[in-house]
Amino acid sequence: MFPGGGQPNMQQLLKQAQKMQEELGKAQRELAETKLTGSAGGGLVEATVTGSGELVALTIAPAAVDPEDTETLADLVLAAVRDANAAAQKLQSERMGPLTQGLGGALPF
Repeated sequence: MFPGGGQPNMQQLLKQAQKMQEELGKAQRELAETKLTGSAGGGLVEATVTGSGELVALTIAPAAVDPEDTETLADLVLAAVRDANAAAQKLQSERMGPLTQGLGGALPF
């Protein structure tokens, strides 16, 4: 069941697949280069991740460090990393979603 009742044009399909692959590669490179920051505790802890989710920096304000309460600091670090990763996942979805959705309709089999 192909449009026009004929066989798919394999050369055209290959060109489309190659173009999609190039676009996906470009989007992945852009994600790897993009940095996003998440924070917790009103900015006491900040985590920076790439768009692909790699943690590249962690900043802890001196006011967040209480030797008597390391558990709260650990919670703040986790919250900041999760916040940054959520931003990275949102960016991934925005950049990659349209490209990967196109894969379903690109191939006629």
